[in-house]
Amino acid sequence: MADNRRKTSGFDFFLLSMSLVGLCFAPVPASAQGRKLSFGLNGQFKILQVADMHYANGATTWCKNVFISQLFRCSDLNTTGFMSRVIAVEKPDLIVFTGDNIFGSDVRDAVKSMDAAFAPAIASKIPWVAVLGNHDQESKLTRQELMNYIVKLPNTLSRVNPPEAAHYIDGFGNYNLEIHGVAESSLQDKSLLNLYFLDSGDYSSVPSIKGYDWIKTSQQLWYNQTSKRLQKEYNEEPNPQQGTAPGLAYFHIPLPEFGNFDTKSATTGVRQEATGSAKTNSGFFTTLVARGDVKSVFVGHDHVNDFCGELKGVNLCYGGGSGYHAYGKTGWERRERVVVANLNKKGTGSWGDVKSIRTWKRLDDEHLSVIDAQVLWNNSPTRSTVSRL
Repeated sequence: MADNRRKTSGFDFFLLSMSLVGLCFAPVPASAQGRKLSFGLNGQFKILQVADMHYANGATTWCKNVFISQLFRCSDLNTTGFMSRVIAVEKPDLIVFTGDNIFGSDVRDAVKSMDAAFAPAIASKIPWVAVLGNHDQESKLTRQELMNYIVKLPNTLSRVNPPEAAHYIDGFGNYNLEIHGVAESSLQDKSLLNLYFLDSGDYSSVPSIKGYDWIKTSQQLWYNQTSKRLQKEYNEEPNPQQGTAPGLAYFHIPLPEFGNFDTKSATTGVRQEATGSAKTNSGFFTTLVARGDVKSVFVGHDHVNDFCGELKGVNLCYGGGSGYHAYGKTGWERRERVVVANLNKKGTGSWGDVKSIRTWKRLDDEHLSVIDAQVLWNNSPTRSTVSRL
């Protein structure tokens, strides 16, 4: 956290206050759950990932791992102030919260804490979604109750679970979103980018396996079936497309395969702590590789890791911690990850399928610095490369 946080703390409080006022008076749009997401007229779709806010009780919540000179002017309001600044600058098409949105063991009222944590996204009127981490449910609400509340908030496209799999799927917060072609184009009704959101759970319920939870077989079955259905729709009339539309996956707890990378072997970013994955490997990475549509996985959980590394054609990326009540590293700025998908432009001037997927991170410093710009995927056999914006 840079010294400018001390200068702008009043502004951050104003931003949060306005967000909460907007939340109190904003009607819940009846069509929020049925809203259609599409690429913009510029052929882009931009996603902001907000990882590990660990929001507690607002202005009275103290910060972790900041300089002593900043400690008494730092609270949850720095977290929401940072998010508000990034939203204003990046103007994303979708905001994704990847868990540990609230720090359940410290909150006095989980509902009020969630309202405040999500307030900047709600006030922006930008569609947003959330999954749960391992700390969200440590208050008085269960994971199911948390998701039941989240899906009723304004402008969210979050779902408790997919209707077709609700009778068998593990967890709460498994769903997908389709990003269609540019409005009024020939591909306006075709999903060109598919987003998958999964509940990676909290802690193992198997007595012989200690530690964190994992993505279960039932969730992998749902993903596999959904991916196959989306590919079929992509390849069929009207306007059939070749191959498979690319996908992105978002959840909280990293897969064991994240442990394959250190700072040197990663494409961009750093490792500063061990990967906090489950002690058993449920095979979800193998499932993703076998299907071939998901090009990047985005997680949180390990706050001071922010690298991307490519393994078997899949990019494994951390968001980096964004919350000030979450542990961090003194002098290492909180951060949020941006992902942009770009469409191919045809010779006729119309937009086609997805050309590339890029990412970068924004730091909570005076300039909202951009770091680690990278091409994650090109619609070609070339590997991920570091690039300039």
